[in-house]
Amino acid sequence: MEEPEPRWEGKATAELKTTAPDQVWPLLEDFCGIHKWFPDLDTSYQVEGEKGKPGLTRYCANNPGESGVKWAKEKLLTIDPIQRCFSYEVLDNNIGFNSYVATIKVLPVDGGGCRIEWSFASGPIEGWRSDDLGSFIDSCLQFMAKKMEAAIKNEDGSSCG
Repeated sequence: MEEPEPRWEGKATAELKTTAPDQVWPLLEDFCGIHKWFPDLDTSYQVEGEKGKPGLTRYCANNPGESGVKWAKEKLLTIDPIQRCFSYEVLDNNIGFNSYVATIKVLPVDGGGCRIEWSFASGPIEGWRSDDLGSFIDSCLQFMAKKMEAAIKNEDGSSCG
């Protein structure tokens, strides 16, 4: 019998102390707009499926650096605007992801802010350790949270919704 492939699992969280879940959710719910928030991502666009529905597939890529273009095709698996969460999987890519699935949730916190939770499960990635993937997800999420909070503050001219 074959040994089952080990799974890497983890969760990252970012707290936005002055930003309500209803302000953050529309930014994340736009599945094909991830390039506006994710670090070093220059493009993301719809490849197939219907906006806001499971089956929607996006293509994401960075500008080619010294190491060339890094890209991924990702498919929306579930989306729940009431619970403010969605899950997606990486279908095809040149980064090394294999059987990667993630769930992103926007949760209210006491005092009016919110917390974004990004949980993931993945097969091993060549040249990475499990901790490397966890650190990568965490640093991307912290970057995204700061960028979203700044955009929302600039949009309404205050820190209150």
